Amino acid sequence: MDTLANEILHWATRAIEVAGTAVIVYGILSALVLLVGGTRAGRPMADTFRECRSSLGMAILLGLEFLVAADIINTVAIEPTLQSLAVLAGIVLVRTFLSFSLEVEIEGRWPWQRGAAPPAEGTADAAASGTKR
Repeated sequence: MDTLANEILHWATRAIEVAGTAVIVYGILSALVLLVGGTRAGRPMADTFRECRSSLGMAILLGLEFLVAADIINTVAIEPTLQSLAVLAGIVLVRTFLSFSLEVEIEGRWPWQRGAAPPAEGTADAAASGTKR
């Protein structure tokens, strides 16, 4: 029974890795389509480039999340050794750094620098801030 569970986890891990890779490849292809379509439509190149870069960055971030999940499953459930845990820690550190870097590139600021949402209309905060009802 233990070998069956390991085999299922092995194939599940591979499926998640394939899904992560597919997300990244799809992001590359859709970014290329955006780039070609935007330049043909006569949109300003800077806007097209920014949209293409943002789309590609989001696809890479999502793909990296899938790949990290596969690595975690592989390390925790299939090969729980200190060496595999150390490798996982290194992979997670590198991918976390990449994720933060991509987030800064896409949003133009660190994730914790997001501004607070503006107060909703009709609330006391909105009245205090001078927002019209």
